[in-house]
Amino acid sequence: MANNEEILREEGNAKQFATKNASIPVDQFDWDAFESEKGLYDDTKENILGKYDQTLSNVAVNEVVDGTVISMNKREVVVNIGYKSDGVVSLNEFRYNPELKVGDIVEVYVESQEDKKGQLNLSHKKARVLRSWDRVNEALDKDEVIKGYIKCRTRGGMIVDVFGIEAFLPGSQIDVKPIRDYDVYVGKTMEFKVVKINHEFKNVVVSHKALIEEELEQQKKDIIAKLEKGQVLEGTVKNITSYGVFIDLGGVDGLIHITDLSWGRVNHPEEVVELDQKLNVVILDFDDAKKRIALGLKQLTAHPWDSLDANLKVGDKVKGKVVVMADYGAFVEIATGVEGLIHVSEMSWSQHLRSAQEFLKVGDEVEAVILTLDREERKMSLGIKQLRQDPWENIEEKYAVNSKHTARVRNFTNFGVFVEIEEGVDGLIHISDLSWTKKVKHPSEFTSIGAEIEVVVLEIDKENRRLSLGHKQLEENPWDVFETVFTVDSIHEGTIVELEDKGARIALPYGVDGFATPKHLVKEDGSQAKLEEKLDFKVIEFNKGAKRIIVSHSRTFEDAKKSEAAAEKKAKTAATQKAVKKVKTSIEKTTLGDIDALAALKSEMEGKANTEE
Repeated sequence: MANNEEILREEGNAKQFATKNASIPVDQFDWDAFESEKGLYDDTKENILGKYDQTLSNVAVNEVVDGTVISMNKREVVVNIGYKSDGVVSLNEFRYNPELKVGDIVEVYVESQEDKKGQLNLSHKKARVLRSWDRVNEALDKDEVIKGYIKCRTRGGMIVDVFGIEAFLPGSQIDVKPIRDYDVYVGKTMEFKVVKINHEFKNVVVSHKALIEEELEQQKKDIIAKLEKGQVLEGTVKNITSYGVFIDLGGVDGLIHITDLSWGRVNHPEEVVELDQKLNVVILDFDDAKKRIALGLKQLTAHPWDSLDANLKVGDKVKGKVVVMADYGAFVEIATGVEGLIHVSEMSWSQHLRSAQEFLKVGDEVEAVILTLDREERKMSLGIKQLRQDPWENIEEKYAVNSKHTARVRNFTNFGVFVEIEEGVDGLIHISDLSWTKKVKHPSEFTSIGAEIEVVVLEIDKENRRLSLGHKQLEENPWDVFETVFTVDSIHEGTIVELEDKGARIALPYGVDGFATPKHLVKEDGSQAKLEEKLDFKVIEFNKGAKRIIVSHSRTFEDAKKSEAAAEKKAKTAATQKAVKKVKTSIEKTTLGDIDALAALKSEMEGKANTEE
């Protein structure tokens, strides 16, 4: 180090001497004077070197100092820190500051006073890192605006070089409007604010949006102060959601609700507008406190109802497209923004209408008849069943009483079966009109929903649009025959097919059922008859009107015994009467003297009678 200083000093003296004596030839140069204690000066060399050293800064290694940019090229920046030599720093270390220029004051870290080439070794990057946390905390405390260099993308945002620290810039904090392409920001230097520091994990979060919002906040106040309802402004589509469109009005946002985009039905706002599209909107309402602005687009055009054909009236036929479906009906658009409702009850003459989806779906092209038309309320009701003739207009001709038809079972009740002969023509088969012979407890025992069944029209109720129908009437009433077959006291073979506490149902010949109470199910040996047992039954009651036959098994043998006993008693009575008559006759012919003989004969006859009994 000392040798170098001496060499530099000698070279400096030689230069000064040569400059001063430039006109002296070499062969006349005084080398002895140059090598003397004072040399070419009036003072000693040591004093001169001391004065020179005082003009230089004292630079300590591993310290951060301020320097001045004295020159720049495409690769390097030359920085003067007041030392006897200048330092060279890579331009790459200043990439966060593309506006760097000669004369700027920059921080540098002194790595060494001389490298192998004798060059002062400086680093701007290390200087920034050493002071970075102090600078970052100071920026947060003072709410300062700082510059940062966006290095790369990362999940959810960007990595920013701030004072040599890698800070996180969330995607939501890049701009006030949604960012669709993050890559365009990589490599840019932007201004930021420090919004959060985690000292434990050394994390820094910055925001560029915060700078914009401060400016926009004042712009919003100025813009809102000038707003008026009905005012038309130009805006740019900033964001599209399922419920509406956000419009940038030049510093303040407004919302066009999906219902205010078009007079017609809109399934999604993307059908009407696109991002970054410029359009005129009208102010519908605004809230100074909440800074909310409601905008409209459709209001800039006339309402379609106002241009609806003035000659259109109730009863006219119109065509349109189904735009919305509901359980209760379908909305049909007959012109842009002009809709009519077809209620489910107006879709078919049938009385069994559950949902409109059974008849129509969104997108169907339909023809309908106008049922009601209210231009003031802008409401219209339509019908499609009116395009077909009402089947009840000539019901007496097509479905006359006693006519036979095929119907489809639609529903059951406890008292009967609802059937549909054709669309719009319904009827009821009462449970008592299902069968002449079977005791039907519920219609489901006889038929099933969706099945076809033959019917006879019994009665027409045109006012209530309902037919009374019968099924059993397709056949002759067998009870007229049963009346001659199942006479009281007649005996028939039957099978117990159902057994309950109250009695049993007996299957009799010809498919007819009888009923027997428990006491009439006792067999001759005293036991009770069992299910599916086949026995003889006597008819003890026959009711044609109620279609009821009461039978008894017990009476088949009880009545027989009673008949035998009655016959025997009758025979005995006849014999006694004959004997008494004989006695009477004998008395009339005998004399008083024969009384004793007659008395003896009477005693004999009475004794004989007692013996027989």
